[in-house]
Amino acid sequence: MPPERPASSWPHPVSGVTTQISVERGTRARVARLILEHGPVTAAALGERLGLTPAAVRRHLDALLAEGMIEPRTARTRGQRGRGRPAKMFAITDAGRSAFVHAYDDLAGSALRFLAERMGEEAVSEFARAQVSGLVGRLAALMEEVPADQRVRVLAEALSAEGYAASATKTGKGGEQLCQHHCPVAHVAAAFPQLCEAETEAFALLLGTPVQRLATIANGDGVCTTHVSSHALAGRQARSTEVSSTSTSKETGR
Repeated sequence: MPPERPASSWPHPVSGVTTQISVERGTRARVARLILEHGPVTAAALGERLGLTPAAVRRHLDALLAEGMIEPRTARTRGQRGRGRPAKMFAITDAGRSAFVHAYDDLAGSALRFLAERMGEEAVSEFARAQVSGLVGRLAALMEEVPADQRVRVLAEALSAEGYAASATKTGKGGEQLCQHHCPVAHVAAAFPQLCEAETEAFALLLGTPVQRLATIANGDGVCTTHVSSHALAGRQARSTEVSSTSTSKETGR
């Protein structure tokens, strides 16, 4: 009869199952995060980015669909549609986006309400500007060294590193759009728009050109979208304004 194995050498099925569940959840979170940042996206693209088999991707997508974290969409086709069914794409839902929101929303909202009640709305604005001053301080020197046409991209990368899942795209009129697909403070900003206003001011300061906020997640939009004027156009407008102001002054002095 073989000697009895010590208890420590026996396999631990419960531990193995727990580890497997943890790995599954981690991978599923990565899938959801990728859809949040790059969605709508196809299952094939997800598998390629994450190195997962088609079966594994489908398993995670089915679970996220069942949980209401994502929703299917049909890919838009341009021109003549080829044979076969259009590719199915997956996008994050409001519930999925909310799952990424920090757990301190309620506390932050309560603190800002207390501040507004005790010291007024301007105190909230000052707090908001103080919050984004850190971003300005970290990037101001870098932005001075970056070519003007690369600044929006650099800002998007910096925002993504802080959890905003940002991207930069060129527009047809020479400007750019800065999109933030995730906002960690969206629920708080819905009640205190000063947070969005301070952020927009910071963008203009860092980019050195006028910006306009077109949409915000806090206001119910799917993405925070900021239009960034091209430096060339902003320069022409500034010179035009200066010339107009000079002409008016001369006529007034006659």
